[in-house]
Amino acid sequence: MTSDLSRLDDVRDAAHLAVPAALADLGGLVRIPSVAFPGFDRAEVERSAEAVRALLDGLGLFDRVEVRTAENPATGEQGMPAVLATRAARDGRPTILLYAHHDVQPAGDETLWQTAPWEPTVRGGRLYGRGAADDKAGVMAHVGALRALAEVFGDDLALGVNLFIEGEEEAGSGSFARFLGENADALRADVIVVADSGNWDAETPGLTVSLRGNARFTMTVTTLDHASHSGMFGGAVPDAMMATTKLLATLWDDDGAVAVEGLRARDADTPDYSEATLRDEAGLPDGVSPIGRGTILGRIWNKPAITVTGIDAPSVRNASNTLTPEVSVVISARVAPGQPAEDAYAAIEAHLRAHAPFGARLRFHDVDLGDAFLVDTSGWAVAEARTALADGYGVAPVDIGVGGSIPFIADLVREFPGAQILVTGVEDPHARAHSPNESLHLDTFRNALVSEALLLARLNARTV
Repeated sequence: MTSDLSRLDDVRDAAHLAVPAALADLGGLVRIPSVAFPGFDRAEVERSAEAVRALLDGLGLFDRVEVRTAENPATGEQGMPAVLATRAARDGRPTILLYAHHDVQPAGDETLWQTAPWEPTVRGGRLYGRGAADDKAGVMAHVGALRALAEVFGDDLALGVNLFIEGEEEAGSGSFARFLGENADALRADVIVVADSGNWDAETPGLTVSLRGNARFTMTVTTLDHASHSGMFGGAVPDAMMATTKLLATLWDDDGAVAVEGLRARDADTPDYSEATLRDEAGLPDGVSPIGRGTILGRIWNKPAITVTGIDAPSVRNASNTLTPEVSVVISARVAPGQPAEDAYAAIEAHLRAHAPFGARLRFHDVDLGDAFLVDTSGWAVAEARTALADGYGVAPVDIGVGGSIPFIADLVREFPGAQILVTGVEDPHARAHSPNESLHLDTFRNALVSEALLLARLNARTV
C-alpha cells in the first residue's frame, strides 16, 4: 500500500459540498417512474437509464459510458436497459466496481401516500418519493462520491472505476447473469460495492455481511372443474379458497415460526435488538405480538420465513354465492444463509403437496430462486470500508445481517470469484422501501456519500 492519504480531508470537504447537487439530481430521477415490471411503460425505464448515463458522462471520469441490454434467457426478450461506465486503472491501483439500480417498485395504492410518489418532497429531514431510497439514492451516492474525487484528484486519479447501474433489479434481474457474461471484461474488478442495503440506524452505518436467499413461486390450487352454487353444493364440495387457506396454514406453527421440514436455520450470534425497536421500525402496533422463537434478529437474519404476497381470487366487490374452483397465490420464502435456495424450494413444494387437503390439485409455476450470501470479512477491502464508514459517519460501523435478499450477488461471485464484495447502503430502518411513503433520511445519505468518497480515496492510495 502506498502512503499517500494526504488528500483525505480535501475529499471529505468536497464530498460534503457535493451533497446538495446529488440530492437535486436524485429528485430528478425520482420523477421518472422507472418500473421494470411487466405491464408498465418500458419507455420510462429507458428514460431513467438515459438520465443516469448523462449524469455519469458529465463526470468526465470515464473512458466509456453506455446504455446496454442483454437477453433474458427465460423470455427470449431483451432485458431492461442498464448503464455501464468504465475507467481503466493506472500505476498499479485497484479497480472498483460500483453497483446500484435505477428501476423502482410500483407506487401501489397512491391514496396511501401522504405526498405524490413521483414528486420528491422534503419533510422532517427526509426526502419522500418512490425510489428516493431504493435505490436511486444508491446511484446518487456513487455519483456524488465520484464528483468529490474528480474535484480533488482531477487527472491524478489512478483508481480504476467501473459502474453498473442495473435497470431491472426490482423485477427479478432476469438478464443479469447474461449481462455479466457478455460484459465480464468491462466489469471485472478487485473490489465490488453493492449499494443496495441498509444501516443499523439513521446515525450508525452498517456493513452487510449476510443476506438470506429467496424462493418465490406461484401455486395454483384447483378443486372443481367449474364454479358451482354455494347453496346447492356447499358443505359437500370443497371450494378452492377453503382448500388454499387450510393448506397455507400448515406452513407455520402456533408461534408463527415456519413449520416446513427440510428448511434450515443458521446458528450465529446477533446484536441486542429489543421488541420495542422492532415495533417502532416495523410498525407493529401494541396488542399484535411478534412471531417466531429465539432472538428477534436471529429470526430475521438467520431463520427461514414464508410470506404470502399475492392472491388471485374473487374480490370483495365481485363476491357472489359461488364455490370458487381455482385460486392462485404467490409465496415468497426467505432462505437462511447456508442453505441453497433450490433445496429450500424443494422442501416447501414437498410440504405443500403432502398437505394438500381433500385431494386438491396443485400446480407450481413462475419459480424464481436466489441463493443467500455470506461476506468474507477477512479481506483488506472490508478493513478499508470499515475505516471509511467510521470516518464518514463519525460512528464505528456495525456488521449486520439482512433478512432480505440480493440474489444476483451469487452471479457476481460466480463471474468474479477473486473480487472482494462489500454490501453497503443508504437506507435507515424507517426508509419504508417498497411501501407507501418511501423516504430517504438526508443525514444518512450525506454520511453514506462522504464515506464512499473516503473509501475511493483510500483505494486510490493502494496498490495491488
